[in-house]
Amino acid sequence: MDQSLPVIDMAPLFDERDTAARADVARAIEQACRDTGFFYVAGHGIAPVLLARLDTLSRRFFALPHAEKMKIAMAHGGRAWRGYFPVGGELTSGKPDLKEGIYFGSELPANDRRVRAGLPLHGANLFPLQVPELRSVVLDYLEANTRAAHALMEGIALSLGLEAGYFRERYTSDPTILFRIFHYPSSAPSSEQWGVGEHTDYGLLTLLAQDDAGGLQVKSTRGWIAAPPIPGTLICNLGDMLDRLTGGWFRSTPHRAKNVSGRGRLSFPFFFDPGFDAEIVPLPEHAAHLDDDRESRWDKESVHDFSGTYGDYLLGKVSKVFPELKREVIT
Repeated sequence: MDQSLPVIDMAPLFDERDTAARADVARAIEQACRDTGFFYVAGHGIAPVLLARLDTLSRRFFALPHAEKMKIAMAHGGRAWRGYFPVGGELTSGKPDLKEGIYFGSELPANDRRVRAGLPLHGANLFPLQVPELRSVVLDYLEANTRAAHALMEGIALSLGLEAGYFRERYTSDPTILFRIFHYPSSAPSSEQWGVGEHTDYGLLTLLAQDDAGGLQVKSTRGWIAAPPIPGTLICNLGDMLDRLTGGWFRSTPHRAKNVSGRGRLSFPFFFDPGFDAEIVPLPEHAAHLDDDRESRWDKESVHDFSGTYGDYLLGKVSKVFPELKREVIT
């Protein structure tokens, strides 16, 4: 694993007037998306102090006794599918992951139309009373990441020869926002159990912050590549919906993580996805989809066989991660 992922300064994407610099960023994004579908982003506009505060408060939460953490267990989140799960409580390819975590999403009031309709994955978050400061920090972090993700989607649109606002106008004017805080206990290098096994993400793109423990690996055509943290950057990777929309021109790349640092590892994946009701159909120029990666995919399934809304796809995937919640929540 001696390869490395590119680092892209995305700062020009926040300035619509600097068309030349934006075009340069778009070209770099296209190259990265055609290669591994993974890259680091600098210039993302997320304040280091915010991420440092999130790290501190998250460690405080995971240090709580098990019974205290379970006070915000996902079973209490109902159809919103929010809250804490313990080690082994999440599955990848049917196997328990060696991690614990908290699920968050857009904070929606009870009178929101989607909440009133009982739409799964929509509602209020569960925040620990023992770490009250976590609420405001998480919500601020969601806002900062959402701004960065909209800018990155403009760069991706430009990289595909589209108008900068293409995705916002058609898919992300009201995006599905999901966020996780994961804690990975350390394991032996020889262990066959992964913190999270090989998988792809479901939506458009993921922005990942991670601490300095390392352990993330990306599957490329050249083999597995280590993706260690680089100070001041986030990792960006593409999800299944960009693979689907571009007919495989851009791929959603498998990745996995194992913490062998000898101490706990924290990661903070932010998922920026199409609106729940958005119909996912290939871009006109990519309608003749490619389907040659089915056998190499972790799940042996093709994203190009899918038709319907993003919500349909997401619920089908997440229900495999938490089968017990599927029985209780999805009716």
